[in-house]
Amino acid sequence: MEFIELVLLLSAVALVAGCVDTIAGGGGLLSIPALLWAGLSPVESLATNKAQAVFGSGMATVQFIRRGLIAPRGIALAVLCTFVGAAFGAWLVQRLDSTLLEGLIPLLLIAFALYFWRSPRLSDLDSHQRLDASLFAVLIGLGVGFYDGFFGPGTGTFFALGYVALLGYNLRRATAHSKALNFTSNLAALLCFVQGGHILWPIALAMALGQMIGAWIGAHLVLRHGAALVRPVLVVVSLTVSGKLLWERVSGV
Repeated sequence: MEFIELVLLLSAVALVAGCVDTIAGGGGLLSIPALLWAGLSPVESLATNKAQAVFGSGMATVQFIRRGLIAPRGIALAVLCTFVGAAFGAWLVQRLDSTLLEGLIPLLLIAFALYFWRSPRLSDLDSHQRLDASLFAVLIGLGVGFYDGFFGPGTGTFFALGYVALLGYNLRRATAHSKALNFTSNLAALLCFVQGGHILWPIALAMALGQMIGAWIGAHLVLRHGAALVRPVLVVVSLTVSGKLLWERVSGV
């Protein structure tokens, strides 16, 4: 396959991934296998994926801010904590084995899918706040940010669940805020990968265009349809990510 044809195909994959990722997370399920199929090494695939994904999550964040779903000042502490956690995770993953997380995360995602599916609290209406916003920023920002830098799959789902279950946000607001924190963790991890020189920039920048278009579409779908769209997509993405991780673990891929 010619390089131009390959880049066009990867850009198309990135468009779909950006749309799905904006709605419920899990876009890496599409983009990372596509990069591996294109012949990139695992490290190059992860690094290049972060380089293109940061554009999609950034576009989605801008759209949600413009529509008033995110107050930049109100989310500042969570952004700071997420950046610190993701940077530390990206630094640590280069030195430690992630085998434990590979076995634990699929089970957590299945549990979260059941929560999203069965919980009557998931709607377009805010509910009871269970945790102080500052404590939430420290616990979820540092914790999920670290997870994204260290491992990654399902990060957007974890952020969304935190906003719904702990701060009582409706699914529309939770999705918007989760993209802002996901953009932060993507950026922090990207900066660590830049130092390693593993990013294939021609491919990353071409896919970034597809990511931004997909994220724009996804953001508008969330704004228009709210929980009616986000809830089932969150369930499907959670189960798909967990299934993929479990299959890789069992098959040794």
